[in-house]
Parts: sequence; structure tokens; C-alpha cells
Amino acid sequence: MPKLSQEIDSRIPVTVLTGFLGAGKTTLLNHVMTANHGEKIAVIINEYGEVGIDNQLVVGADEEIFEMNNGCICCTVRGDLIRILNELMEAKNGNSHRKQVHFDRVLIETTGLADPAPVAQTFFVDENIAEQYKLDAIVTVVDAKHAEDQLDKGHEAQEQVAFSDVLLVNKVDLISEEELHKLEKRLKIMNPAAKLYRTEQSSVDLKKILGINAFELDKKLELDPDFLNSHEDDHEHDDEVKSIFFREDRPLDLDKMERFLKEWLTEHGADTLRYKGVLHINGVKQRIIFQGVHMLFASAPDRNWKSDEIPRSEFVIIGRNLDEAWFKSQFAACVAS
Repeated sequence: MPKLSQEIDSRIPVTVLTGFLGAGKTTLLNHVMTANHGEKIAVIINEYGEVGIDNQLVVGADEEIFEMNNGCICCTVRGDLIRILNELMEAKNGNSHRKQVHFDRVLIETTGLADPAPVAQTFFVDENIAEQYKLDAIVTVVDAKHAEDQLDKGHEAQEQVAFSDVLLVNKVDLISEEELHKLEKRLKIMNPAAKLYRTEQSSVDLKKILGINAFELDKKLELDPDFLNSHEDDHEHDDEVKSIFFREDRPLDLDKMERFLKEWLTEHGADTLRYKGVLHINGVKQRIIFQGVHMLFASAPDRNWKSDEIPRSEFVIIGRNLDEAWFKSQFAACVAS
């Protein structure tokens, strides 16, 4: 544990970015990475699926992205978090076989199914990490459109709100003022100590989420007296939740893909918690980025494919009671003739 001192805290500040599936975490991360804040930020992304997608959706951060896949950051890959943080510091200090890196702070984006409490524990129970890093804040993005249902059904969403220092109520343009007031009242009852800001497209003044020194251990211990004593196997996920990953090097037919999406969302939209990825469409020079939550879907052309990369479609679907065989067969039929 770091010693109390009157000296300036020289540890690297860490912001944990959490929020349920599809709330807008990656959009917020893009705002941070493209903003003119003058800081170098190392980003650690944890994804629930076997193969990562988020690193492809974060702009301007090719060399600063560190992925942890195939597990929840609060469960199977928590050791990876400690390892990566240690490797980052070694590289920063020039004590690594890796290229020296320079960064002023770390931002950790957790999977939408993560309980943030075990992530925060890492910065207190691991002595080496506690001496080098300081947990600055836990920022939770809340999907205003789907929050009520998510809070009713998912204990992960409740934990994310309860342990947050800052709540970003996102997508406020998609609900009425009456619905928004009701949601905010519920959130304040769940976590009266958290700062609450309304956002659209996860756009927020970064001074409200970075360098705010908001994480207070004493308050977290009041919320959960066993905060520093809980074990990794205390956290369990809904067995009905699974991820399906798709990859295809051959170009896709646009009309076929649109029909597949329409049928998928009509038949399985309610069970589809989150989906996102990159599509390689026949005859289109740009990557097509698409993502959505339940029935809400958006897509747009991105940059051109680079000369040194193989154009391919990669995307992930996270949901409950999904028929993987059906999805795989429907997707396979979308390959261009």
C-alpha cells in the first residue's frame, strides 16, 4: 500500500470506464482519444468474446491499445490486468525488452458485463500496483433508452451504477424528459454520491471524468465492507449470456446482409444485448462500421481499407439464448456470389 505523505502523488492516475452492453463506452473512449487534452493515454480494453472488436473501433490509438479477451476483467483475466499494468510501467521506465512507451494516465474499458468492484480492488490489494498507480475514478455510462430494463434484470448493471464515481446518462435524446427524470431519480437513490451528467453520443467535458480524484476507498467500504476481501470467484455471470464471433475474408453482399439484419432484429432483437463490428462489403472501398443495442441499429462508412491489411468482416453479438447455429448459417449465406 502507498504510504500517506504530504508530497505530491506521482503515481499514474487510472480511470475505469464501465457501463452495460451498448451504453456508449467505446464512443466515449473515442472522444477521449481524439480530444485536444495534451496527454498521452494508455488504453486497456477488456472484451467478453474470444476475439476483440473494440480495438478496431477506437480511433487514433493503434500503439496504445492493450487487449484482454476471452474473459471478464473481474474474473479469469484479472491476472492479465496486473501483468499488463506492470509491463506498461516497465516499458515507461525503459526497463523492458519492449519499445519504451510514454503515457500520463491509463484508461481501462471493461466489458459491459463486468463488475467494477474487483477491478478497483486491484489497485489496493496488489502492493506493486498500488505503489505505481492511483485509481482516479470509476466512470459508468448508462444507456438511458434501455437502463430501466437492464437495471431490473441485470445485477451487473446495478453493480456498475452502485460503484460509480461519475454517472454519464447517455442517449438522453432517445427518451422523454419525464422518463429521464424518473431514471435519474432511480440512479440517485442507488448511488447518491456519484456525479451525474446527461450526454448525447457520450460527449462530455473531459474535465468532468479525468483527473478528478474521485475514488474514495472509505465510501466504497461503506457500500461493501468486504470490498478488499472478496475473491475472484465471487462474481458470476448469467449463464444465458453468450457471445458469438463472426469472421469472413470474402466480401459480403449488401442486400443479403441487410435482409439478414432485418430478420435477426425482428426475431431476436429483444435477446440481442449488444452487437458491433466491421464489415467488408463487395464493391465498397471503405470499412463499414456497424453496432447496436437490441433493435437500435446504426452503420456508417469508415476509412478506406489500408494497403497492408486484408479486408475482412469481423463482428460480435452478445445476447441471451442465442441460437449460434442459426446465426452462423444466416451469415454464411451473406457472402457475395
